[in-house]
Amino acid sequence: MAKPSALTLSALKEALPPGGLFGGGSWRWSPEPLMLTRAEGRRLISLGHPLARFQQSCDSLYRRSAGGSLEPWLAELLDEGKPDWLARLQRAQGMASQFPRVIRPDLILTDDGFAMTELDSVPGGIGVTAWLARTYAAAGFDVLGGSEGMIEGFRSLLPDGGAILISDEANDYRPEMNWLTDQLGSQWKVEAAEDYEVDGRALYRFFELFDWESIPVARRLAELATVGEVQITPPFKAHLEDKLWLALLWSPALKTVWEKSLRHSHLKRLREIVPFGWVMDPSPLPPHAALPRLNAHSWDEVGKFSQKERQLVLKISGFHESAWGSRGVYIGHDLSAAEWSEKLDSALEQASEQPWILQEFREGRAVEHPVFREDGSVEIMRGRVRLCPYFFTDVRRVTRFGGCLATLVPADKKKIHGMSDGVLIPCVIGES
Repeated sequence: MAKPSALTLSALKEALPPGGLFGGGSWRWSPEPLMLTRAEGRRLISLGHPLARFQQSCDSLYRRSAGGSLEPWLAELLDEGKPDWLARLQRAQGMASQFPRVIRPDLILTDDGFAMTELDSVPGGIGVTAWLARTYAAAGFDVLGGSEGMIEGFRSLLPDGGAILISDEANDYRPEMNWLTDQLGSQWKVEAAEDYEVDGRALYRFFELFDWESIPVARRLAELATVGEVQITPPFKAHLEDKLWLALLWSPALKTVWEKSLRHSHLKRLREIVPFGWVMDPSPLPPHAALPRLNAHSWDEVGKFSQKERQLVLKISGFHESAWGSRGVYIGHDLSAAEWSEKLDSALEQASEQPWILQEFREGRAVEHPVFREDGSVEIMRGRVRLCPYFFTDVRRVTRFGGCLATLVPADKKKIHGMSDGVLIPCVIGES
């Protein structure tokens, strides 16, 4: 792998497309990609199929619960806060075989592997990751996924072209998607979701379902999709955009169901990377019961945990404007005792309208990586990493790895996202 000599800060910024990318390229930059071990690279690339099967199993469990062959509480929980029309349509027979065709887990790089904090089926960063992969590959790096992996992966979603519907709420991502469609060709266009009128084109939905009331055509698109008159991905399945599934994977009530729904190796793999979690349910426990692993009989007891005991993360589940990015996420040991108790109480109060989950906190491992200063000189930054691999499922339902975006933030940050002092880079595999 050739070491680039011309990959300078000025060269990187000058290579930005005229329309910019997400945030105008306001992140920090590095002269080289993040290096993963061969074992880490193999584990990362092989996640696509297990995650696709997990999503399919989640949908099957939801549909069985809604149809009466599983306990009704599961579908009732997943329908909390959603409009009745959406809950009804996602149960329609015509939706049974429709699944998100872009899968992006958010993985924290830890001392012993990965910890998955989210499974995003409406992810941003596709264009940014594609541009970074091409740019660093052109400089001589053997980028994970290759220089065109992201572009060809996205092309496989709509092989004959189509429209990418972006809402005002997701407007920050418009520049990267404009650049991406420019690479794909004239058959692909970015359209304002609020102004779109059905015209028969295949569609990529780049708006969150909680924002449906801002999109006049949203309900009609969902109805047409159920009868096969519109091809749109990701589908109108709000329950698959909930973080609830990360906690439900550990539910004692669903243990046997998961074991029957997923291959043993896939279930084992998922439980290795998904931190243990709990659904925030205010229902009182029976006298002799306890919350698993918390050794507490009630949420009141959890609210009184010491800072050392609060190695926990509270998250809003989905279908809400604060359910993406780092919003709606609270790290227990970063809060005061009063704040911790108040956040738990608030989550429990919202349970019937907006579910929340609690997860074990997993510390990201500290890494050192070269980063450009503002003057173009290089310093070694000590930080923590979030990995976002992208998997694309083509029209033949084959899921392939496209590329991976690494976000490196200062080591004192516990939330890892695209902040202004974060570094966005592609990944490579080391020699060992």
